[in-house]
Amino acid sequence: MAEISLEEIEKVLDEKVRPELAYHNGDIRVEKLEKGVLHVRMTGNCNNCPSAELTLENIVDTALTEAFPELEEIVLVTGVSDGMIENMKQILKMRKSN
Repeated sequence: MAEISLEEIEKVLDEKVRPELAYHNGDIRVEKLEKGVLHVRMTGNCNNCPSAELTLENIVDTALTEAFPELEEIVLVTGVSDGMIENMKQILKMRKSN
């Protein structure tokens, strides 16, 4: 089985997924790809949208599994990212020092 590159995934996202999400001022970010499982996070207005799971199934999963049948699963990452937690810690440190 050929290994899927993140560049190939990003190209499909750019061509087939992001234009659809842009209608709602949303986007998608790849968190990681490991062992055939792609983890993605919705951003913009699509982040924490009640329809995010449906969007994942109907748009993201369809486009990516059509292009890469070897993908075993596409997982929607929710919650606060590690990067966001670190940003908030920095903001709180700055506030404390003022």
